[in-house]
Amino acid sequence: MSETTASLRRKIGGAGDLQSVVRTMKAMAASSIGQYENSVRSLADYYRTVELGLGACFRECGAASLMGEQKRETDAGVIGAVVFGSDQGLVGQFNDVVSDYAVKKLAALPAKPQVWAVGERVHARLVAAGLPLRGLFAVPNSVKAITPLVGQILVESETDHSQGEVIELHLFYNRPKSGAVYVPVSQRLLPLDEKWQRQLVELPWPTQNLPEVIGGGTTTLRVLIREYLFVSLFRACAESLASENASRLAAMQRADKNIGELLEDFNRTFHRLRQSGIDEELFDVISGFEALSLEEK
Repeated sequence: MSETTASLRRKIGGAGDLQSVVRTMKAMAASSIGQYENSVRSLADYYRTVELGLGACFRECGAASLMGEQKRETDAGVIGAVVFGSDQGLVGQFNDVVSDYAVKKLAALPAKPQVWAVGERVHARLVAAGLPLRGLFAVPNSVKAITPLVGQILVESETDHSQGEVIELHLFYNRPKSGAVYVPVSQRLLPLDEKWQRQLVELPWPTQNLPEVIGGGTTTLRVLIREYLFVSLFRACAESLASENASRLAAMQRADKNIGELLEDFNRTFHRLRQSGIDEELFDVISGFEALSLEEK
């Protein structure tokens, strides 16, 4: 009896310690979601502004030379992909969802893929899926740390793209929706071809005033293209981080609930066993008292 109650005490203590860790991680995830969600909302407006600026430049001066360069590069090479995941676990199906989505989409493309993984967890899943991995980047731990990561990705992709090794660059990441829900999405970042140009030209201007490009069309166009590449990668990373923390928060809430229910079961069993032991001791005392009373009579 004592060994059973002792083991239950240890289990109750271990579950209580685990619940403290889970609640700490839940609080950290809840505090991190805000900065990433605010960043995503701000980037949505800025991304729209950059697209409108590019559309205005293309309508006014075009980009024939730039598009000509892109055409010549689409005959050979491989397809590059950046898959955003997580370095840490306890995020539910977050990495499985985005890796399965990337594998399915890349399998449908005609050229051979080369993949950069952002996060050790998603890197392991992509390796298990048989994709050729080109590099691994660490997941940023704050909004400020996203900019250096974007710079590294741009340098790697620009080097391969300029050498003709990579003809396309695709982004795969989870996009947050309401609550803890997220969906895997993809974006073709490169090449900047005629199809991409037409889509921007067809964007309606939000006011009745006609836009005017100041400072030289080609110069402004190149600056806006750099901003477009930067903000696209930044937004993908920020949305992935927001989804990761939302998924971790939901996972910690479920774990907290399950541990609470488990503790209730342990405590119920412990009190039942303890009461059973007390009852047996009382019965022994009463039986001994009755036996002594009979002997005295």
